[in-house]
Amino acid sequence: MPTPASTGALVMDALTGETLYEKNSYEQLYPASTTKILTALLVIEEGDLDHVVVIEPQDTQVEPSAIGFKPGDRFTRRELLYALMLKSANDVAQALARDNAGSIEAFAEKMTRRAASLGALQSHFANPHGLPNPNHYTTPYDLALIARAAMQQPAFRQIVATVSYAWTTPQGATVLLKNHNKLLWCPPWKFEGCTGLKTGYTAKAQGVLVSSALRNHREVISVVMHADKEGKWVDSKALLAYGLAHLPECPRFY
Repeated sequence: MPTPASTGALVMDALTGETLYEKNSYEQLYPASTTKILTALLVIEEGDLDHVVVIEPQDTQVEPSAIGFKPGDRFTRRELLYALMLKSANDVAQALARDNAGSIEAFAEKMTRRAASLGALQSHFANPHGLPNPNHYTTPYDLALIARAAMQQPAFRQIVATVSYAWTTPQGATVLLKNHNKLLWCPPWKFEGCTGLKTGYTAKAQGVLVSSALRNHREVISVVMHADKEGKWVDSKALLAYGLAHLPECPRFY
């Protein structure tokens, strides 16, 4: 396995949680929009994805990536989850967090507690979208644990494997949301067997990518953090290929 250029990198066996390769996997780094994996997990675990969320003024007060809704607009949690994970809309993250916990602060506390319950003990979350905050950080290992838990949710798996989604505005117009994860659909980065997951970028975090791939009924999860624009795709493809080639024999249960 060539050493990834990314500051932090890891590939994990999704079945067992075993680390198959790592570089600086316990270094605390900014996750950027891969934060939304945990946001989506908490919303899905809450259930009732057909519950209607009424957009409030504070939900719209976030930048830069936004779906652009207005106070009074109504969407189901399921619709918002597609916009969260494909469009990576920060206003959607804010609306889902407020709907779930009553406030951004309360939701951030839930995020940190849920991460810790998964074994992600070197992480702390301050918001649901991943915009820079000195108290908002995780590690490649922790991020893989969070992604592994999320991928055990059928609704999450369906959403992050979706290439495009027809978003209907309150005015009845249709907007096609395209998944930012090029490993799913975009040559030359498309990776055969890719099942998700989530991209991220801020100036401080640089490129972040959590990805997953499935072959012969076995799946791996890759994380790269603080990568350059092209490097996150290069490193992720290499990690996924390495992980799939080095999976241990499936454990047998008697």
